[in-house]
Amino acid sequence: MVVFPDSKINLGLNIVNKRPDGYHNIQSIMVPIGWTDVLEVTPSPSGHTTLNISGRPVNCPPEKNLVMKALRRVEQLTGSLPAVDIYLRKIVPDGAGLGGGSADAAAMVNAIDSLFALGLKHQEKLEICSDIGADCPMFLNNSPMIASGTGTTLEPVEIPALKGMKIIVSKPDTYVSTAEAYAGVVPTKEEWNLRDFAALPASEWRHLLRNTFEDSIFPSHPEIKAIKDYFYSCGAVYASMSGSGAAVYGLFSGDILADLGAQPLAGAAVWTGSF
Repeated sequence: MVVFPDSKINLGLNIVNKRPDGYHNIQSIMVPIGWTDVLEVTPSPSGHTTLNISGRPVNCPPEKNLVMKALRRVEQLTGSLPAVDIYLRKIVPDGAGLGGGSADAAAMVNAIDSLFALGLKHQEKLEICSDIGADCPMFLNNSPMIASGTGTTLEPVEIPALKGMKIIVSKPDTYVSTAEAYAGVVPTKEEWNLRDFAALPASEWRHLLRNTFEDSIFPSHPEIKAIKDYFYSCGAVYASMSGSGAAVYGLFSGDILADLGAQPLAGAAVWTGSF
């Protein structure tokens, strides 16, 4: 079985407040995009489960990979599973705020459920994915979602302005850890009406939708801000950092006029697509 896990962008990201448990309440619209990894799962003739990774390097032991964590969570729920050989080709950059690893994990849950006809309920899959990461449940639905709470409370949302829109995503050779991102963030202590924002023309998002991580990350990583500024200089209708970075995307109502060889994008991983 071969599947293609999507990645995502965040339309706005509001850090509302810090919770007593140490996590943060957020608000965001998560939108899947077509920058995908490739995941193949097959029954193992050796009787031993293996994980084979190619493409972009992944710097963690196999058992800590989110794909393996997803497999082990399903095993805990079902009692046991046949051994599988897993082939993961990493194309989406890590440390980008695009949810690539979370997408792989959600795809693994769906693949194992289908491959072995487990009949997992959607709620069971949601609980597994929520344990793995805040972005993970969104990829089970694979459609635009308003995320709140720690990011795992999801509501579907229509975004008419995205229809026909072109997108460019750039992940510079810069790493922003989640710990660094949250250490510098200042909660807004206010609630946004993201459903109303989603109904607006994209031309109005620039003045209403913002990623509050940018306030602390841009001063310490000006090379990330430079990409956002560059996309606007090329005619983007809306541009933003995704998640806690370091990827930045630009949305264009017409052709993407950005020069992929321009200095702000030099050395970066770049993907273009459309909605």
